[in-house]
Amino acid sequence: MFKGGFRRSGLEWFSSLPACLLLLSVVLFSTSSDIHNQMLRGGEQLWSGYYKLRMDPVAPTCNPERDVEAAVADELAQGPADDDPMAALLGAQEKNPADVRLAVERSVADCKAAHQSYEGLQNKLTPGVKAYRAVELFIADFIAFGLGSQRYILVLLVMLCAITATLTRHHIAMRAMETRLDYTVSLTLQTVANAMLLGSSLIFRQSSLGADTTIPSEDLLLHNFWISGFACLTLASLYRLIRVPSDLAPGGSLNKAFLAVPLYTVMCLISGTYFALIGHASGIGIYLGKMMELADMFLNVGLYVWVGMMLKQTRLATLVFNLFRPWRMPPEMLAVVAVLVAAVPTAYTGASGIFVIAAGAVIYSELREAGARRQLALAATAMSGSLGVVLHPCLLVVVIAYLNREVTTDELFGWGIWVFVLTALMFTVVALTVNRQGKFNLAPASEALPATLQACRSLIPYILVILGVVLLYRYALDVRMDEFSAPRLLPVIMMSMLLYEHIRFKKRKGHGAGKANHQGLERSVRGATNDTTAEIGALLLLLGLSVSIGGVIERSEIMQAFPQSFDSVWSAMALMVVILVVLGMIMDAFGAVILVTATVATIAYSSGIHPIHFWMVTLVAFELGYLSPPVALNHLLTRQVVGEAEVQAAQQETGTFYERHERIIMPLIAMGISLVLVAFAPLLFYA
Repeated sequence: MFKGGFRRSGLEWFSSLPACLLLLSVVLFSTSSDIHNQMLRGGEQLWSGYYKLRMDPVAPTCNPERDVEAAVADELAQGPADDDPMAALLGAQEKNPADVRLAVERSVADCKAAHQSYEGLQNKLTPGVKAYRAVELFIADFIAFGLGSQRYILVLLVMLCAITATLTRHHIAMRAMETRLDYTVSLTLQTVANAMLLGSSLIFRQSSLGADTTIPSEDLLLHNFWISGFACLTLASLYRLIRVPSDLAPGGSLNKAFLAVPLYTVMCLISGTYFALIGHASGIGIYLGKMMELADMFLNVGLYVWVGMMLKQTRLATLVFNLFRPWRMPPEMLAVVAVLVAAVPTAYTGASGIFVIAAGAVIYSELREAGARRQLALAATAMSGSLGVVLHPCLLVVVIAYLNREVTTDELFGWGIWVFVLTALMFTVVALTVNRQGKFNLAPASEALPATLQACRSLIPYILVILGVVLLYRYALDVRMDEFSAPRLLPVIMMSMLLYEHIRFKKRKGHGAGKANHQGLERSVRGATNDTTAEIGALLLLLGLSVSIGGVIERSEIMQAFPQSFDSVWSAMALMVVILVVLGMIMDAFGAVILVTATVATIAYSSGIHPIHFWMVTLVAFELGYLSPPVALNHLLTRQVVGEAEVQAAQQETGTFYERHERIIMPLIAMGISLVLVAFAPLLFYA
């Protein structure tokens, strides 16, 4: 299984392998917490009162054989203390012998009980208890170390993957670098932005050291990590600027060159310039530091991307599509099926952009193999993560409920089902009516159903693997599969699938593009991590800088220019829709939710918009923003995972205006109509 496992390139040794170890450490730390909880329960079941045995008992210092009569006599012989303020205030009073005797007897009884408890605990401290306790305490210390290391793991992961994305030219931009001018402009501005990040981090560190309060050593170490990371990132971009690739075309247009600048660079230049102008040069460093407050959430983003890349190494997606191939569905109907099926894993990844990065390439390749035209496949891929963000157990909804006490997860998920039904219906109607080119010549059930049932047989082992891992966690570790446990369960599930495929297909060679190569568990995980590293760097750096853009919006008090309440709930909703779509265009979901909670939400509540209604509108508006030009983040992520060649080939296709731009227009129509209905239809009932 590990043959050839040490034949790695330099980039794999210094980038992919450390990233893999960091991601594995996150899974290991979180799983250790589950193991520790079960060990505490098991210890209590094996030895009653185990919680008292976790530390060596301390022998009592009192005397259980104390003479009661002598103690009473001594106590009565002692008068009130000279320095007793109450005695001076109330006057000296004689002690009651009965009360003194009762107090002494109780003291002796308590002392005997303490000695008996100590002896009982000493007798229970058998070699078995000590061995069990040693393991349990080691795991407890390991968990404490892991929890304290989360912030450092996140910084290392962000910096390591961001440097990889820079060296491999994998950052997210409006268009790819095609000419030398594109390359020069993009890398020059990247170097300036990275130097700006480095300078802001240095100033933030110096201002923290100059504060009146003493900075903890942990925070100082975190500052040093950021500074070292940005210094390496600046050197990496400078190196790429000097080493111009030979495969670039000469010349170029300056307008197009600016479109090749990564989005994180644009955000950094905007926010850095703003903070410098207002005399707050450490602003970017401060807002990047806020990522540490949600370190577990951002680490989960990395895990979800890793899971998606491991999914691409398996045959699971192909086997799922095999269920529908016997029915000979037209490409439009198959695209609908793909988007609807993708809603479930999207709900677990927590955001549409994460799912597009994680599984977009698989969906696109399967749709193309099934006969879908490029424009349709690109549209479905971009929308593949847009429908599931309102379903249980989406992490984004959990964050909304955590930040807003006016709503609960049960309420949001309950209404989210209806929003999902609406958006799914709208996409289905648009896909099957507008520009439908395939014929509804479905195979008869007598022909297709047996083939589908036959295809189900290939899925049974994968279902058993999933159930095995879920049940193992459920009954061995008492962990249910939900929005909190999914980040640590899904990597284990995917590795289990890869292990199954290694055992099942170890004697078979690759099956071509898009299929698993079955070259062993180590090679599959390595290949998935190679794909993951640059994607994590591009995505997490973009998420971090979007938090900084949120800080610009917050500090500039743009929202204060709007009325803080409206007399008309219809006017308020119209403004909310516009603001939320614009925020969806320029910010990631999690950063936008934090900003909306602090600004827009209060205006909506005070204007009479129901909180649940407002957040349902917010989620749909964000998704429309991610699909809307000029940024259209989900389309950029689709191009990132599908490849520039496929997108260019789609753009060169001829036809009507709609046919040439179907990948953009179809999602806009479906999500636009859904947003209007979600935003304004409920107002007819409660406005």
